[in-house]
Amino acid sequence: MNTRQDRKSWSVLIVLVLVGAFPILFSQNTERVYLSGTDAANTVSWDFYCTEGMNSGRWTKIDVPSNWEMQGFGNYNYGHDWKDKNRKLGKEHGLYKHTFRVPDSWKGKVVNIVFDGSMTDTKLRINGKQVGQMHQGGFYRFKYDISEFLKYGKENIMEVDVAKHSSNESVNRAERQADFWIFGGIFRPVFLEILPKTHFVRTAINAKADGSFSAFVELNNRKQGYVVEVELFDLGNKKVGKTITANLQKDVETSISGKFENILAWNSEYPTLYDMRISLKKDDKIFHAVTRRIGFRTVELRKQDGLYVNDKKVVLKGVNRHSFWPETGRTLSEENHLTDIRLIKEMNMNAVRMSHYVPDERFLELCDSLGLFVLDELTGWQASYDSIIGPKLIKEAVLKDENHPSVIMWGHGNEGGWNLANEKWFHFYDIQKRPIVYPGIAKNGINARHYPSYDYVTNQFISGNDVFMPTELLHGLYDGGLGAGLEDYWNAFESSPLNAGGFLWTLVDEAVLRSDKRETVFDTDGNHGADGILGPHREKEGSFYTIKKIWSPVQVKPITISDNWDRKLILENKYLYTNLNTCSFNWKAVKNKINTVHEEIVASGSLIGPDASPGTSTEIEIPGKTALQEADFLVFEAFDRSGNTICNWSWPVKQPQQVAKEKLKKSWETNNIGVIERAKLIIASVKDIKITFNRIDGTIQKVDTGKGGISLSDGPVPVGVNSDVKTSKWHLDAQGNFLFHVSYSAYPGYVIWKLYRNGLLALEVGPITQELRDTDFVGISFKYPESKCLSVKWMGQGPYRVWKNRTDASSFGVWEKKYNNTVTGESFEKLIYPEFKGYHGNLYWMTLKTTEVPFTIISETPNLFFQLFKPEKNQFNTGGIQPPFPEGDISFLYDIPAIGTKFKEASLLGPKSKKRTFFQRSFEEEHSEPIKLWFDFGNITN
Repeated sequence: MNTRQDRKSWSVLIVLVLVGAFPILFSQNTERVYLSGTDAANTVSWDFYCTEGMNSGRWTKIDVPSNWEMQGFGNYNYGHDWKDKNRKLGKEHGLYKHTFRVPDSWKGKVVNIVFDGSMTDTKLRINGKQVGQMHQGGFYRFKYDISEFLKYGKENIMEVDVAKHSSNESVNRAERQADFWIFGGIFRPVFLEILPKTHFVRTAINAKADGSFSAFVELNNRKQGYVVEVELFDLGNKKVGKTITANLQKDVETSISGKFENILAWNSEYPTLYDMRISLKKDDKIFHAVTRRIGFRTVELRKQDGLYVNDKKVVLKGVNRHSFWPETGRTLSEENHLTDIRLIKEMNMNAVRMSHYVPDERFLELCDSLGLFVLDELTGWQASYDSIIGPKLIKEAVLKDENHPSVIMWGHGNEGGWNLANEKWFHFYDIQKRPIVYPGIAKNGINARHYPSYDYVTNQFISGNDVFMPTELLHGLYDGGLGAGLEDYWNAFESSPLNAGGFLWTLVDEAVLRSDKRETVFDTDGNHGADGILGPHREKEGSFYTIKKIWSPVQVKPITISDNWDRKLILENKYLYTNLNTCSFNWKAVKNKINTVHEEIVASGSLIGPDASPGTSTEIEIPGKTALQEADFLVFEAFDRSGNTICNWSWPVKQPQQVAKEKLKKSWETNNIGVIERAKLIIASVKDIKITFNRIDGTIQKVDTGKGGISLSDGPVPVGVNSDVKTSKWHLDAQGNFLFHVSYSAYPGYVIWKLYRNGLLALEVGPITQELRDTDFVGISFKYPESKCLSVKWMGQGPYRVWKNRTDASSFGVWEKKYNNTVTGESFEKLIYPEFKGYHGNLYWMTLKTTEVPFTIISETPNLFFQLFKPEKNQFNTGGIQPPFPEGDISFLYDIPAIGTKFKEASLLGPKSKKRTFFQRSFEEEHSEPIKLWFDFGNITN
């Protein structure tokens, strides 16, 4: 059992190993000894006292690092609470005590205590004495030299006073009055840094793609006659090139430069890293040595052109990321970081923005090694630090993150959260001179406007002159934004040479698990935190797969498979640095039976990636023409050089009417049909199936079978139009089949039911032959009790639901999902994706399993959407994230609505988000096809 005492004992053991081993083996190196745990998964128990709120007014224990709210102390606050008179704004302090032992062997060395992040004003006492000045700013690494405060060979007591709110109002405006959760506490690790008496204070490295480098080194005091030595090693510890040296003059600062040959440059696709060892020597004795893990890469912003990395114009496919986990707040674990990066890369993204603060050290190390471009950011949500605190925090941000090759730009605040007078300090401290971005506006040659409309984007590329890179794009909320509209936006982006990509808002739904509630409550503060592509525990929403497909570095040109298809796919290489010959491809031709998700693979194969450099296209041919003719659909999948799935595509091989014909091949029995007429009803029966229709409007009322009833009713009813029933009549045709004709004043013009003597019921609904403007949906609808529904199987697009501007969320195939009542971005206590309810695309057949008798519906109509019930409305709707649904429960539709974003109606998101207008006339050959459906209530087609 991992109790607090267990964790404390384990942590002390780590300290003893470090203290015991490092002075003997690596006395000239920097030692790091943790006083806290290393992350959220490895904490150490400290004494703690909270001044107000939950569990306040008494000394107890707390895990460090942590946010104290997540440990059951203080007050929960969202960043907007300061302006809400009905919310209590917690301004508690957290008082920490911790005892640690310092060995005698550290005498004569410099011992720093380092805080990687403490929210926010932090005062330190060692052995009862105040150490340095109070630190202000919650997200930054800061340190104190405590060498003179320590008792060597004895126990030492540290006391830390952390104020949730700052005494500096600019810090509060920048950090505490923001659109995100605000927490208190020592939320990142605390460690001791043990250095030789003479040591490097700073080693900043600017390593270029051609192997050249310059390093700025700073010592803690002036020395003469010393040499700075630079060695380079690959990650296998093999030395690369020759040692480079420079003499140190009287100053405490110096620069050293040189060049290593045959270097492999770092980029997001090939993140090659090296270890650079920098040593301070005199008379062949090493006084101090540091090793920095670096990548060689060159970043340039070429104004009126683009963003270049290693002389290659890059397009950033990025997302905004808060440091967040529902149970631990901003204190994260190694697994949390890895999970986020893996999911970001799984979506085929290559960039991440640190919104709105510098991240954990470990996150950037993983971005370096796994390959992500990073926009690192100074906090300032919509207000800035002043000119006293700001420069200090810029220095702390730069010095912590300066050597990470993944960091290619700095963000100076957000949406007004900048102090223009402070920009110079980025240039002063950053020897790499990275571009400075102002998220939300155009400045320094980059237009980083937030949430542009589609028209703004297209006009920007026509008349704009700046590199275009929105740092917040398509604001998510519940199921809206993000992937919805992205295809149109991205097509517009790719049309311009000024395109540098953008960053979607945001990665996850920031739902905090409230420790102050008796029941399980995941809180997003209304609609403030429910903005993610992923749920709070990284559950994948529909936009995840849309983004993955649109941003795939391998694209397949659109095709329609027909009898004349030449079996060739045109592949486009959208990578920045990778040839397609490093990729591989699989394909399979699949046949399926109704009412089962079992796939019969008719044929399959693997293909070697063709030679195609970035930005070019090539062809690849699928073998097996005969096999394709037997299949229902084709699946094509691309893999990267490591065997990870890049993307998959699937296409129906046959039209719905062809599949329907095959599925309906069963023997046609010749049972007699009986018809009973009543005042308002007509009952047609065959075998053990009895179907009751409304005699006036032709709608089905109920179905009875030998195994029980089916509560399908009140359909078909036209939806999306106003139309009245004109006439209705029935008869038996020459073959003895029952026909029921209904005519309408407008769409659909006519409806024909046909009950065959084998028990199958066919429905034909007339095509659109009139002008319909600005429609959300057009088609027919039925009623069915949602409470009776258990699951659905279908052939079509799936498994995720679709919107008109987010059809790429789903792939063509055969799918099954159980009933759920998930409200996207809200049902966190019982979150099940994919959602059951909503619109689905390109129906071929569906089988609804219920508490009654299951039934199957087969479509003959191409590109037919179907609706399964109405998703429950979210509680805090804004913008255009609540599209309309037709009346009824199960609908079959020619078109469906688009979904908007948190701030914009769908109509502002591009062509695919517009409402549709039908101009068809009855004499046109290309008018919409009739909706043709087959209803199997007796398991006849299986």
